Amino acid sequence: MSTLLEDAVKAHGGLENWKKIRSASLKLDIAGAIWGFKGQPDMFRNIELAVDLDPVTQHVAMSSPDGGWKGDFAPDRIAITNLHEDAVEERHAPRTAFDGHTQMTPWDRLHALYFCSYALWSYLTIPFLYTYPGFQTEELSTWQENGETWRRLKVTFPDAVTSHSREQISYFGEDGLLRRHDYTVDVMGGARGANYASNYRDVGGILVPMSRRVFAYDDAGRKIDEPLLVSIDFHDIAWSTE
Repeated sequence: MSTLLEDAVKAHGGLENWKKIRSASLKLDIAGAIWGFKGQPDMFRNIELAVDLDPVTQHVAMSSPDGGWKGDFAPDRIAITNLHEDAVEERHAPRTAFDGHTQMTPWDRLHALYFCSYALWSYLTIPFLYTYPGFQTEELSTWQENGETWRRLKVTFPDAVTSHSREQISYFGEDGLLRRHDYTVDVMGGARGANYASNYRDVGGILVPMSRRVFAYDDAGRKIDEPLLVSIDFHDIAWSTE
């Protein structure tokens, strides 16, 4: 691991603690302008997740008590049922369904579930994810923002891990905690995202940002303040070691 990655992993609770965890259950709200653009407003309000943290499996089960549906994500299959688990909508090789999409291309519910599931899986596992086999990291020059100096880590994802894009950049504060996470979104035609992490909470020895806010960024890497593309607020998180 690079020195920066070592520092970040330690700051977030340490690899030894992380390796004990097998899965997570969560309650959260997701909002922001992107869901209106995509024709799926309020789909992810008041949702519940069960997440398998294994990077090989990347399994996410999601439910919406308010919306009356359950979703199931794996990289090669996505499905939605009602709460009684019948009336199945499903899609195999789901990433191919985004071919030719831009940021403004409307989505059906399966598109939205696929995007939301893999994104949340990534956010929950960073920075520990970057220590796994197949990931390549490189420390970049520092970045000044919010009156702070942030260290930047360029990360190249292996093809086997489903995420926004192969190359992403994470920014870490002087305390080693993630401040910002930049990527382009392949399933939106390369749309840019600057994902800000805040409101950290110690959950079983792991420091987790309970709030995330995603904005676009310009050619110089500066955040574009409007619109707020995505907001994520975690309300409850529990780890399982079994």
